Amino acid sequence: MNRTPLLTSARRWGAALSWAAGLCLCVSGAAAQSATGPALVAAAANMQTALNELVPLFEREAAGRVSFSMGSSANLVRQIQQGLPAELFLSADEEFALKLADAGLTPDRGVVYATGRIALVVPKASLLKLDPQLAGLKDALKSAPDTVQKFAIANPELAPYGKAAVQALQKQAIWPQLQPKLVMGENIAQTTQYISSGAASGGITALALVLAPAVADRVRYVVVASELHSPIRQRMVLLKTASPAARAFYVFLQSPAAKAVLQRYGYE
Repeated sequence: MNRTPLLTSARRWGAALSWAAGLCLCVSGAAAQSATGPALVAAAANMQTALNELVPLFEREAAGRVSFSMGSSANLVRQIQQGLPAELFLSADEEFALKLADAGLTPDRGVVYATGRIALVVPKASLLKLDPQLAGLKDALKSAPDTVQKFAIANPELAPYGKAAVQALQKQAIWPQLQPKLVMGENIAQTTQYISSGAASGGITALALVLAPAVADRVRYVVVASELHSPIRQRMVLLKTASPAARAFYVFLQSPAAKAVLQRYGYE
């Protein structure tokens, strides 16, 4: 069986960043039309690291194949509505998945497959004090504002993790001070890259992406207290055109083996 090879971590980051300019589905046209081709999965960018493990696990156990593409939830929904040949959509929240259901593109309203968490993250050399309530960030903005010159979040209009970041910052009355310093990624993978590369002094991103070894070695982080933002309930929906392979992957993502992988990346 010929498998679609997994990209290296660096190339995966590049693939995720490419979605900021436009969607690129990593599968040939012939495979997309073939009933025996891979399951075509459109996934929110926060799922990148988990899918790097989940896909080969599924391919070994089910003898099926998966081709997945990453982007912000909003952009993926728009592309699917415009005809992207996706068969399964893994949203970063419930709202965007249910938009497809409400548009009549899915057989049902799908299921919640994970609950995500956000993390306050800084480059490893940063002196910023980290705590779940963001008190250190708030103090730094008052006493030493130059400590945070640029702060990265995902665009809250496109990415649910960006929306959660704004909620947390607003709840702790930090949002007004940070707005002039904001750098917004079009998806959460791009936001994570800004922080881990040092292009931003810090930021709030998906915990799952921070736990990737390529990122964890370069940053410090703390999980943001869950009471500071609405729960990030991630819902997945099959499209009406879903192939047997896509349906099998949908079932697999609800299995104990898949949930164990998701838990290792901080999902609840």
